[in-house]
Amino acid sequence: MRLVTYRDGPVERVGAIQNHLVIDLSDIAPDMLALIAAGPVALDAARRRVAAADGGTPLGDVTLLAPIPRPRQNIICLGMNYAAHAIESLRAKGLPEKLPAYPVFFTKSPSAINHPGAAIPLLPELSSQRDWEVELACVIGSGGRSVSREAALGVIFGYTILNDVSARDLQSRHQQFFFSKSLEGAAPMGPWIVTADEIPDPHALGLRLRLNGETMQDSRTSDMIFDIPTIIATLTRGVPLAPGDIIATGTPAGVGMGMTPQRWLKSGDLLEAEIDGIGVLRNPVV
Repeated sequence: MRLVTYRDGPVERVGAIQNHLVIDLSDIAPDMLALIAAGPVALDAARRRVAAADGGTPLGDVTLLAPIPRPRQNIICLGMNYAAHAIESLRAKGLPEKLPAYPVFFTKSPSAINHPGAAIPLLPELSSQRDWEVELACVIGSGGRSVSREAALGVIFGYTILNDVSARDLQSRHQQFFFSKSLEGAAPMGPWIVTADEIPDPHALGLRLRLNGETMQDSRTSDMIFDIPTIIATLTRGVPLAPGDIIATGTPAGVGMGMTPQRWLKSGDLLEAEIDGIGVLRNPVV
């Protein structure tokens, strides 16, 4: 299923997409976090509702929001998790080109969440080096602590797209990731969550990012240095995961920082982040 959070008039609802129609699921769960937390019973009820539906609201008549507009905690992110991107990042900083031996974790603030089609604020008063990063994001279903590699994919509720918009000058100036990647609107997500049963192998997906129609990033999730089971098993040794937690799994090569000359976002740009089996997340820059 493709599950959405959407606004129909003034009301925010959770729903499912079928044949370009939105099927309302708000009597099953009031929001996406509640639907995820309710577990397989609620998901089965949602599937039955979609199967029995003989109509719905046209997708073009609603406003899609980020699937989880208000995460309960920070978005967990992976830095330098694709070899070519790790090299381009180190080279741009004049550092030795050495791949990480362990997953590099950081977080983005929940307040950075942005919606499909919504504008990404450029914030030129803060940064002149805004960059793009298409990423596959895992949405946790059951979570827990000390999840084994073998069980890791089983705790995932579904997958979505996240664009990890970054301020490279702030990243260098403050010597950390959180501030530079948590600016307002710097985490567009969506356009929906595809449930895990529809993506049996998350490491066999193509992912791309286009800037004004020109392909900047084009890779496959099989190129991750640390796969999703490794990420979850490593993290949960000391950090328990909860239903609705979001893990962004890193970005491939092709970011603006790694280009010669470097290329930064400007007002009027259009970003399209695409992942096979999920869809396209479009956001203008203003």
